[in-house]
Amino acid sequence: MLKDFKPVLGILLRFIIVYLILLFAYQFYLNSFREVGLDPFSKMIAEQVKHIQNALGYPTQLYNDPAKEQVWFYVKTDYVSRMVEGCNAISVMILFLAFILAFYKGAKTFIFAFVGIVLLYVMNVLRIVGLNIVVADYREYSKMFHDFIFPAVIYGTVVILWLVWIKFFALKNEDS
Repeated sequence: MLKDFKPVLGILLRFIIVYLILLFAYQFYLNSFREVGLDPFSKMIAEQVKHIQNALGYPTQLYNDPAKEQVWFYVKTDYVSRMVEGCNAISVMILFLAFILAFYKGAKTFIFAFVGIVLLYVMNVLRIVGLNIVVADYREYSKMFHDFIFPAVIYGTVVILWLVWIKFFALKNEDS
């Protein structure tokens, strides 16, 4: 009977191992920047958000707050939001990667993982831009967009990518 579950247990074990390795590596990365404020990856995203918002006609400046590990977005004439480590979507990318690698299918696994990470990165930058615009122009909707709409967009993207991976790549040989 356990033989029937061996493939499922293998996938589950790969997922857990990859997830934990990536999670610990990310935590090690974060700990190495604790003394200097927000980590460089998050600062890079904040800079890209600033450039996009400036191009869209939302004059934006960044104010670094190393003591609280955050960067504030000053849009138009007000502080609209702050960038903290949780906004960089790395935890979402780790979850995505662990799932994709759990269903390893050779070189195409890494190609799909790379394309997925790039898509999630772009979606996350646009998510932050969107949130800043909502807060700058429609502050009364900011909580709804921050807590529900934009998380649904980023996690929905992950689920769609997972479904595409399973349907068109991971289980493709079994369908034929």
